[in-house]
Amino acid sequence: MTVYSRPDCHLCDEAIEQIEAIAADRQGTDIEVVDIESDDRLLRMYLERIPVVVAGGEVVSELLFDPARLRSVLETA
Repeated sequence: MTVYSRPDCHLCDEAIEQIEAIAADRQGTDIEVVDIESDDRLLRMYLERIPVVVAGGEVVSELLFDPARLRSVLETA
């Protein structure tokens, strides 16, 4: 699973905390946090939408993290 984020983003920090808790219950669930400021293309794509959470090849949530949707996607993966 990938979380598109940037430094000093409180929504991102909150989402990552919740994602880590969900992932802790599932063995083999890796989390990659991508700093969108490291790539101009990512910054343009995601700046107004972060945190963007991608799991199973699909966008699970953006801006406001949706833990129920993430759990649902992980259960079907």
